[in-house]
Amino acid sequence: PSLPTAPARLLHSSCSLEKMLQCSCSFHGVPTPSVQWWVGGALVGVNGTNGSPRVTSTMLGPWANSTIRLTEKPEMGTRLLCEGKNQNGTHTLSILLMSSSLVSQTFMKGLIQGVVYGAIAIALLFLCLLPLIVKHTRMKQAKKTAAIGAKKSIKVKASQEPKTSLKLKEPGKSTVAPEKQDK
Repeated sequence: PSLPTAPARLLHSSCSLEKMLQCSCSFHGVPTPSVQWWVGGALVGVNGTNGSPRVTSTMLGPWANSTIRLTEKPEMGTRLLCEGKNQNGTHTLSILLMSSSLVSQTFMKGLIQGVVYGAIAIALLFLCLLPLIVKHTRMKQAKKTAAIGAKKSIKVKASQEPKTSLKLKEPGKSTVAPEKQDK
């Protein structure tokens, strides 16, 4: 019976920087993939000479793990390539190395741009909402003025009505006015 086959697939990768840059790639495949590294387009040999990148690889069953250690600081923008390959396929990981100062400069530039664009967006939103705010305020003021005006007109009408007082005549006294007779 034939054994199952599987193309090389990258399962895990990582990079860390302490005293030196160290990156690892883990591949799986049947047959077991071979792993190769390139730094800046140049193939790196296993256990390079002193001062150059050093590669160590281990293979166990269908897994291949490989680590590269860069003893010298690479130039900014250097591309690091990790490739796992078997007869059924190839899987590659490309890593772009950047200096931390460039990353922090890029971060700060992006942060400042974000703050500026955010302020512009808020200002534009405010300018778009300003007519609605003014209209709402004027309507509120007009209602308040109308209510005050209505209260004043009620008071004015009440003060303009003639005051009539009813006096009751004393009982028992009646006044009779004589009628004029024409002769």
